[in-house]
Amino acid sequence: MPELSEHGFGEFYRRHARALWAYVYRVTGNAADADDIVQDAFCRMLTAKVSELNEEDRRKYVFRVAGNLIVDRWRRSKRELSWLARVRAPDAELPVEHDDEVTRTFGELKPRDRALLWLAYVEEQDHQEIAASLGLSRGSVKVLLSRARHRLRHLLTSARIIARA
Repeated sequence: MPELSEHGFGEFYRRHARALWAYVYRVTGNAADADDIVQDAFCRMLTAKVSELNEEDRRKYVFRVAGNLIVDRWRRSKRELSWLARVRAPDAELPVEHDDEVTRTFGELKPRDRALLWLAYVEEQDHQEIAASLGLSRGSVKVLLSRARHRLRHLLTSARIIARA
């Protein structure tokens, strides 16, 4: 099945991008997220087999893709908030401005430690998936993840972001 021509895509984009952006913005309430999601939805449309669809079906397709991307972003942000709550001590009530300090402290970890923690606690991957993603053996993931958690807890405790256990 042939792909959509450059001219055909450009025309479709001009006719529907504004409406799609308005929809995504109303749902997310964030202009930057709307920009990203609309861009990603149209990029996915470029690689999809939509050339034989009529205009309305293409429009439905790009809106459906954007809707799925919104849900994915919402789930990801929910996991990120859950991860932050698990990193902090359960009784620690910190104001929002400390999130930058947590982010900065997380950035002090070695890249492999950051990747391990992110995949495990934000993306919620199991040890096998993490091993495949990082090119490690499954057995070493458990040990490396434990060490990464220990290093992060030490950094957060030293920076007084979380209370000592």
